[in-house]
This record gives sequence, structure tokens and C-alpha cells, in this order.
Amino acid sequence: MEITVAEALIRCLEQENVEIIFGYPGGAILPVYDALNKTVIKHVLVRHEQGAAHMADGYARVTGKVGVCLATSGPGATNLVTGIANAYMDSVPMVVITGQVSTSMVGTDAFQEVDITGITIPITKHNYLVKEPEQLPAIVKKAFLLASSGRPGPVLIDLPKDVAQAKIDFKYPKKVGLPGYKPTVKGHTAMVQQAARIMCRSQRPVIYAGGGVRIAGAAPELLQLAETICAPVTHTLMGLGSFPGDHHLFLGMLGLHGTRYANQAVTECDCLIAVGARFDDRVVTKISGFAPTAKIIHIDIDPAEIGKNVITQLPIVGDVKNVLRAILPHLQKKENTAWMERIRRLKEGMPLRYKQDGALKPQFVIEKLNEYKEDSAIVVTDVGQHQMWAAQYMRFNEPRSFISSGGLGAMGFCLPAAIGAQLGAPDRQVIMVVGDGGIQMTMQELGTAAEQRLPLKIFILNNNRLGMVRQLQEFYCESRYIAVDFNFNPDFAELGRIYGMEGHTVETPEQLLAILPQVLSSASPVIVNCIIDREEDVLPMVLDGSNIDEAIG
Repeated sequence: MEITVAEALIRCLEQENVEIIFGYPGGAILPVYDALNKTVIKHVLVRHEQGAAHMADGYARVTGKVGVCLATSGPGATNLVTGIANAYMDSVPMVVITGQVSTSMVGTDAFQEVDITGITIPITKHNYLVKEPEQLPAIVKKAFLLASSGRPGPVLIDLPKDVAQAKIDFKYPKKVGLPGYKPTVKGHTAMVQQAARIMCRSQRPVIYAGGGVRIAGAAPELLQLAETICAPVTHTLMGLGSFPGDHHLFLGMLGLHGTRYANQAVTECDCLIAVGARFDDRVVTKISGFAPTAKIIHIDIDPAEIGKNVITQLPIVGDVKNVLRAILPHLQKKENTAWMERIRRLKEGMPLRYKQDGALKPQFVIEKLNEYKEDSAIVVTDVGQHQMWAAQYMRFNEPRSFISSGGLGAMGFCLPAAIGAQLGAPDRQVIMVVGDGGIQMTMQELGTAAEQRLPLKIFILNNNRLGMVRQLQEFYCESRYIAVDFNFNPDFAELGRIYGMEGHTVETPEQLLAILPQVLSSASPVIVNCIIDREEDVLPMVLDGSNIDEAIG
């Protein structure tokens, strides 16, 4: 029996065990929406297409599954671009489906026509324009395979309206061929053995772990490696949660706003083991002074990242979990007593600190959230000062418990990503830490959260300004501030109440402590508007042109 391509698309998604689609309808994608009437797949109606992409992103990060989002042609498709780029930069598996004008209209500047495949070439692993109806099932199979294998990322399928309406004999392929696409998943045996020898001989090892550990599900192997060779572990922003934050070997975040003791440990180490990390500019602030005495072992599934930013003495291309499992049998238990004593002294002498002077300090808010949140809580941040304070002062003991926009640094990410996270993990507490700037970029999605009855706990660190931009102007523009102060902000607590949520405003530490237990235990969604110190900076901070061990603050 023949069915439409739109119906075939939904059946393909069912075959891929898709549970939720985040989307927004329109004319060109209408056949697909009509086909959604015949499926058990849940559709979440967003308030803006950017929200759909970020929700699919948050859902994928929490569940490890492929996130799926759906939009119409033209502005619907272009509104997805920021979310697609964000997923691409942070290696998040997503399949993005866009409607397109009919094939006879493509290239004519028709109403709501854009070349979305051309636009997204640089920010997708691959994309497809479905030209023939019979191509659709194989394309969907390829898209999910590409999105979820190797280094994950977004894949886009652009579906013209006339193709969606055409009929085909549906058959979903069990396997598809992808000529030239063969990610290396096992490390080279000789390199694995050599890495083990270097680790065994090292007296001052440090492990530098990135998001690749979380993606590969390699947290147990990372813990075993660190404890076997007695190596302290520092993280990228994307790597937080892949090593227990309460472990004595945990050093916190590395780099621009990393802990001073993590930066110092990397500067002094004789062996730096980079696991699923890419040596980006937030970590390697000055290449010539980065880990100057260390032999660098770099383990990553993407060969393009090896040697791209930092010279590596021993590269191992492969899936992080597989590579670590191959290395571990070659290692012997070590103590590194002198190095552990040095790390202890660094932690004691270079602690994170801030001045508590009666005002509500953002660091205090984060510390108390860390103290009162559930052990399994998922924390989602936006981008800016609050993001760095959360990374510094919160502790995450489970993978997929910290979600943030890393590579792209997309303000507006937090709220929709938290919605996706809560829908992906309905039994876990989801806490948002967001700035007053970021929340206003996508706050229309409060409607989506309310409609879905999600018990989000939304903490807005409100300094009535773009705090990180102000901080950059302080250090790099001689405090010449411009376009960073909001002369008007809504009453966020009242805004929450308008959306059917609980709403609170706190201005002192005492007010926060008085409501925090009841807020975090509430079964309802809550907005807490935290009026924080307007002048507080994120410290430590490595200034441009400085080595990571030269941080101020």
C-alpha cells in the first residue's frame, strides 16, 4: 500500500525510536504536520523555531539520544540556524527537518524560499535536499547514523512540499552505505601501549577531560584511569560532570575562568592527558606557555582536532571509551606522593574566593543552590557571568548533569534547552541558572514550559546589565561602558506568575535562604529573581596574551 512521503517520514522516525519532536508549523511543512496526526510521537509546539533547536539540543544532551526538530521553509528554517550551529560546535546529535517550497519553485525566490542546505553547510555534519520521493527513507536512515556516530552533530533534511505529498511504497532500510565515512573507533595498538608507558613513567600527570568523555559514556574509565595513575583531573566547560566533583583528584575547570590551582597544575605537569577535549582558546589562552614541560597525549575521535591548536607528542584517534579501556590493562597503580602534596598545597593556597559584604553575591547563590539541590539534579545555564560562576562553584558528580552552550556561546540557550532536558528526564530536578539578558532572548518559551507543565526551577541572576560584556569593557576598554545597562527590565517574579508559575524576588542572602528549600522541593515551576551585586566580576580571569598560570583575582 502506498503512503505519502510525509507519512513515510513519520514512520522512519518511529523506526528510529523518536519519542519527541520539537517544532513549529507552516505552509511548506504542512504535509508532515498532517501526518503527525497518525503517530504516537509527541510533538512539542514551541513559540519560536530557535527554541525548537535548543530544546532538541537539551533533550539530546540529557538522554544521549538524537534530538529532532521541525520547521517550515524560509524564516522557519533560518530561525533554526543558531540552534544548529550551537549543536555543531558542542557535538550534539540532532536531526533537523525543514520544509521547502515545491521543486518547481526552488531557485525562483518563491515565497518563503531560502537555500537552507547552502546556508547550513558549515554548521552540519551533512545535509540533504530530498529531490526524489523514493530517496526519503534511505536519507533519514543516513541522517540518524551520521548524527549519532563518530563525532556527533546535527544533520539537516530539507523536504520540498511536492515531494512530501508524493506517494511511495514504504520500506525502511535496515542498513545504508556511506562511502568514505568510517570513523576510527579503536585506538592504534602501538600508540595505546606507548601512551601507557608515558603515563607509568610520569611523576606529575594531569588529565584534561572534555565533552568527549560524556559523549562516549567514558566516565567510569576516566575515574579508573585517574585513580590508577594518581592523576588530578581538570575539565573543560563541556566536560564538567564526567568526573565526580567531590573527588579528591578533582581540580575544577581549566583556562580563562578556571581555578588557579588547575591552571597551575597544568603548567607544572610533566604529562598532560587530553581526553575528548580540543584545546580551544578558552583553555589555551597562550599556546607558547601552555603546559610547557609536559608530554601531551591527545585522545579524540575526530582526527581533525589532533594537532589543530597544540602540538601533540602522542595522538590517539578513537572513541574515548574504547581507547581508555585499551590503555587501562597496561597501567600499574601509582601514588605520586610528592605531586599529590603539591596539588594539596595549590588548592589550599589558591582557593576560589569572593567578598561577602552584605549584598547578594552571585557566588553565594550558586553555592547555596549546590548545597540544596538534589544529587541527581540537572543544571542548565545560559551564557555569561552566571555560566562561569556555576561552572566554578557547583559540583557535578554524574555525567549529563551540566548543560551549557560552550563553543558557540549562544545567549538564549538556557530556557529552551532546560525544557528539552526536563522532557528528556521528567523524573529529575532541572535547575536553570540564567542572566537577565539571556532569559529575555527566548523568554517566550515560558509559554511552552507552562503548556507542558514542567516543574523548572528558574534562578535569574539579575544585575540589570550584560555583566560579562561590562566586565570585558572594564578590563579592555578602560571601563568605558556602553550598551551594557538595561534601563528597563520586567519584574521577572511577576512575569512568572503571569505564566502560572510561582514567582519570588530576593535581594539579600537571608531572603534567599528563607525560600530556597521550599522552592527546590516545590512540584510547581518557579522563577526566583535574584537581585545581585552589579559590580561583581568573574574571577579568576586570564587576560589576553597571558599564560593560564598568570590569572588575576
